[in-house]
Amino acid sequence: MLRRFSVNYAVLSIVLDMVMTATALSIAVSLRSDLPQLPLLIPLPIVTFPVWIYILVPMLWALVFLIASVYDPIRTYRFVDELQTVTLAGFLAAMICAGLFYFTFRDFSRWLFVSFLLVNFILIVGWRLFARLIYRFVRIPAAERRVLIIGASRVGRQVSDMIRHYHWTGLTLVGFLDDQATGQINDIPIKGAVYQARQIIEQEKVNDVVIALPQPAYSRLNDLVLGLHDLPINVRVVPDYFSLAVYQARVEDFGGLPMINLRDPALNEVQRLAKRLFDLVIGLLITTLLLPILGTIALLTWADSPGPIIFRQKRVGENGRLFSMYKFRSMVVGAEKMQKQIQSVDSQGNLIFKHANDPRVTRFGRFLRRTSLDELPQLFNVLKGEMSLVGPRPELPMLVGQYEPWQHKRFAVPQGMTGWWQINGRADKPLHLHTEDDIYYIQNYSLWMDFYILVKTPWVVVRGKGAY
Repeated sequence: MLRRFSVNYAVLSIVLDMVMTATALSIAVSLRSDLPQLPLLIPLPIVTFPVWIYILVPMLWALVFLIASVYDPIRTYRFVDELQTVTLAGFLAAMICAGLFYFTFRDFSRWLFVSFLLVNFILIVGWRLFARLIYRFVRIPAAERRVLIIGASRVGRQVSDMIRHYHWTGLTLVGFLDDQATGQINDIPIKGAVYQARQIIEQEKVNDVVIALPQPAYSRLNDLVLGLHDLPINVRVVPDYFSLAVYQARVEDFGGLPMINLRDPALNEVQRLAKRLFDLVIGLLITTLLLPILGTIALLTWADSPGPIIFRQKRVGENGRLFSMYKFRSMVVGAEKMQKQIQSVDSQGNLIFKHANDPRVTRFGRFLRRTSLDELPQLFNVLKGEMSLVGPRPELPMLVGQYEPWQHKRFAVPQGMTGWWQINGRADKPLHLHTEDDIYYIQNYSLWMDFYILVKTPWVVVRGKGAY
């Protein structure tokens, strides 16, 4: 039976992608011949291609998708992840296809190629979305896999939350085994103690065992795994080391030995390239459109208060690098020397350095800060590569000196003009709380999350909540 995340489903996906690519090519050919003769379009006779193009192009698309892990179930649990993977793989396939046509078949017109890419993207994403709707609402039963978690500590509970979230994939949580806990945890039963693992596995017909023991219990791990080796089950271990990871931990090969990398880069090379291209294209477009506004603000800033128009301040960027961040000056000259006079400490000892009624802010500066227009010059930081459009905010060096070790994780990605913290509270949140929002962004990063934050930012700015 055809089930989600099975080998048969992956084979069907490859076939459907090839069919959709061939269909998109045929549609693009028909559209090019039937398009009205617009000024930019050169009149063409009926377009015909040799049969080998209708075979080669779909095969090329499927091969690139296969190499880019589009058919890997790990990358297709969430639609947003699948969409990102398909988009990046489609872009790579398009570049390869364009190069192939340049050297072999130059009669392939540019308008035809663009229309082919657009139609192909719609068809390939469309059938995936349709399949998800069918599996979600028609309730095609997934192959049940009964899961037992050994260890009901924090890590074990996190695993249980993930399994319950993806129950529609066929995962069924049988329960926990734990020596300390009894009864239930979040409505999930404690089936017994760890030493009863073999008995419970046979009794409950378990398919998968996840060992999520806390660090003090690791001495029992070897005996536990050896005691289950002859059972027809999958055994997985979730190490309790992830709290030490700067961004995320992953298993990698090191000289032939599998090891856990606790300092894996927050962004892989593909993500970093995509983020940089996103920043350059969108940043350049926004900067061009806002040039008249930037000029007007500069004149009003100069007229309202004597002093430089642009305020440069040292900030801590990605990986702790210092750079000069640009802002329209919204305070009187010498405001930094007055910082200690206005900063305070809350009842928990957390530093509060921004206040709604800061006496250093100028009249026009108050408007700029309320509307966040003082941040616009940072577009030039983005174009220079010192910042990103979206990411944790660059921090003052003196505040970084107040950080606890875990808070330094927020510097694992390029710092941004706006971010998850800004659309979820802005300056209303003190230092120790907004760092958690920044780390959430890093751990859940995707290009679509950047787009979502960027689109939502203007609405948050209009509301003016937490901006001062």
